[in-house]
Amino acid sequence: MSGEARLYTFSQETKDHLRKFRLGTSRSSTAQAVIYMIDKNTKEIRQDDEGTVYKTLEEIGDDLPDHSPRFVLLSYPLTLPSGRLSVPYVMLYYMPTTCNSAQRMLYASAKELMRNTSEVTKIIDIESAEDLEEIPEKLGAA
Repeated sequence: MSGEARLYTFSQETKDHLRKFRLGTSRSSTAQAVIYMIDKNTKEIRQDDEGTVYKTLEEIGDDLPDHSPRFVLLSYPLTLPSGRLSVPYVMLYYMPTTCNSAQRMLYASAKELMRNTSEVTKIIDIESAEDLEEIPEKLGAA
């Protein structure tokens, strides 16, 4: 077992939600996202705002904290330049430049564990809510 797996925990409920979200959004025709955080005291990775599923990049941006990192799981349907519909499932690694070094270390060391547990295909690093505007382009939208 790796060091991260011993340091950070996921409740069974969170693991179930991650799986259900991934499977439930794979054929979605609308964007869907959930925000996850790490509890500083217990080191549990859990959904930031229980039950909230975001439908637009703007909604996500409105709820991202200014000085604290977050993991955002995003299922984003788009049309590729070939005309084919794709629904990439990615993790946005939100690390604002204003957060302190303790938070940077906390989230950086959990990044791969979150990636593997959520089974995303790609990680996109963002530093501000404004960076969300570039997501469709980064995912290869036509």
